[in-house]
Amino acid sequence: MLIREITEQREMETLSVYACKAKDSKGRIRDEEKCNIRTDFQRDADRIIHSKAFRRLMYKTQVFLSPSDDHYRTRLTHTLEVSRIARAIARGLSLNESLVEAMALGHDLGHTPFGHTGEYVLNEICENGFKHNEQSLRVVDVLEKENGLNLTYEVRNGILCHTGSREADTLEGKIIKYADRIAYINHDIDDAIRAGVLRNEDIPYEYINVLGKTHSKRINNMIFNIIENSYNKNDVKMNDEFYEAMMGLRKFMFENVYTSKDVKKEEEKSMGVVRTLYEYFKNNKEKMPKEYRDRLEENDISRVVCDYIAGMTDRYAIRIFKELFVPKSY
Repeated sequence: MLIREITEQREMETLSVYACKAKDSKGRIRDEEKCNIRTDFQRDADRIIHSKAFRRLMYKTQVFLSPSDDHYRTRLTHTLEVSRIARAIARGLSLNESLVEAMALGHDLGHTPFGHTGEYVLNEICENGFKHNEQSLRVVDVLEKENGLNLTYEVRNGILCHTGSREADTLEGKIIKYADRIAYINHDIDDAIRAGVLRNEDIPYEYINVLGKTHSKRINNMIFNIIENSYNKNDVKMNDEFYEAMMGLRKFMFENVYTSKDVKKEEEKSMGVVRTLYEYFKNNKEKMPKEYRDRLEENDISRVVCDYIAGMTDRYAIRIFKELFVPKSY
């Protein structure tokens, strides 16, 4: 037997009856020969981690724009934390770790520069709107390489459904939605305290009394609660007490961190950068790189400009803005 076949057989024998096994995948957009060593889901994770879009996450804002401290999260470190949390939950439920890893690594590939600020602006000005989860799917389906990464249906579905009202088709996909929230709520608290935006005593006691009083305890308790309430069930969920506390803490973060003047003091500038670049490239399509100009044969100008800007890192967007609009000294 091939190594891949041995792994697939092991999945059938050891994973939960509710797990999504690689052998049962609905397949790829385009048929292709299977790998002798890796399962389809393992192969998807490798394709994502070797992509250009994944590398760019290093220089995309999570919450704090261009922080001077090296220890603030970026979109890349957020992605890695989501991956570890998701794998811990999957392992505890005997679900498919390789599948959740691929979903987690790909879930934010379509995120804009300047975090959710960039997403908000593009959604406002692009003719067809903009959502980062839909853009993440577009990255793996179309924009990476010459014709996308050709990922499996299950990974693509998990990427698309990691946020918003859509529910993933697999339990592994449902894990990603929880893992994403667990990661960003907790690491954003950590970063906000580091930045002086929050103090430990500011965090509502009613929530941390349920979830845990420290960063590590909250993550551990939330993971354990999901495992405890989902084990041997065809569902992934927290109990009501934990879920309400998590969502309450999320609401607190939106009201006191994500929209605080300290975090948002550079927001107007970054919004202006995105708006200005969008209008410039929409009216000067010949100034975009050739790979984007070539897409104008099948896509309208708004869609292509949106793709170009969404793919930018913070520093690249700022550099292009300076080159185009800031006078240079002689």
